[in-house]
Amino acid sequence: MVTAVCKVSSAPHGIAAADRPTCAYPIRRETVMPAPIPRQRTLLASAIVAFTLAVTSRGAFAAAGFDPPPIANAPSMEHHIGKVIWAELVTPDVAAAKLFYAALFGWAFQDIYAGGTRYALARQDGVPVAGIVQNGIRRGARRQPAWLTFIAVQDVDVTVANAVGGGGTLIQPPRTYQARGRQAILADPQGAVFAVMASFTDDPVDALAPPGTWIWSSLLARDASGDAAFYQSLFGYDVFDLESEDGQEHVILSTDDYARAGVNSLPADNVARHPRWLQFVRVADANAAAMLAVQLGGSVLVAPHVDRHGDRLAVLADPSGAAVGVMEWIAADTGELP
Repeated sequence: MVTAVCKVSSAPHGIAAADRPTCAYPIRRETVMPAPIPRQRTLLASAIVAFTLAVTSRGAFAAAGFDPPPIANAPSMEHHIGKVIWAELVTPDVAAAKLFYAALFGWAFQDIYAGGTRYALARQDGVPVAGIVQNGIRRGARRQPAWLTFIAVQDVDVTVANAVGGGGTLIQPPRTYQARGRQAILADPQGAVFAVMASFTDDPVDALAPPGTWIWSSLLARDASGDAAFYQSLFGYDVFDLESEDGQEHVILSTDDYARAGVNSLPADNVARHPRWLQFVRVADANAAAMLAVQLGGSVLVAPHVDRHGDRLAVLADPSGAAVGVMEWIAADTGELP
């Protein structure tokens, strides 16, 4: 997954530039996990659809004989433990998803069918950007289509053992795929599902995300500081708190002096909302993307709005109900990195 690059020159605590979930920006390693972490507002918690462990149905690639494709065209010779490097949509209708995302983001698809598994590899300007895998969902089942987040690790088995030991749940055991690498699917102690991968093609380089590719990752949690500590124990993140404005938590997870994801607290007064990961795609116009999503049969979960940094965000749902964020990074239009 490609991420944006934004420079930060001030110290981690209280920096305004760090409160900017629009890019992966360098952060000085002057502190590790501050305690206690203050509370901070959550932009997105009010409108994400329900997400449960069953969405992965014991793993998207359980069918024998299916070997998912590599996540890059060629090895990068880079390794970034803790970086979100891939995303896959688990959906009951691959054909409908292809039509939606091709029109919305300009993705082109390569169809793969083997071992009873239907899979579509999405590319943006020839570069692999995402996967879509068929997984039937029975009517009335307590799960729905969703994007699965993949985080880079050096050793999948060690990470799985540490995750389970730290209160996580193993959903799909580690498995090696000939073309892709080794991966496993887990849930954190609060129920948010994610995957870990040691890719045979190494990890994507840290570079500015062009439109149509992933630019940011956000984790919604009931206890943001608790979940941040769990992920820190797995990936060695530096964790930075941001000042609070409305009594909720917001923290940044970083490695290699780049922010990798934000952790935002869900409202404590609404138990119906489930912890989950949410990925954002960079778009040229968030308003236009939201309108197009509706025209294509999707819906708007969080209407386009300008955040405190001047960037425009929205959260959409594809026709099957899977949530995806879009981000119009206004700062990039100036030609300067914040």
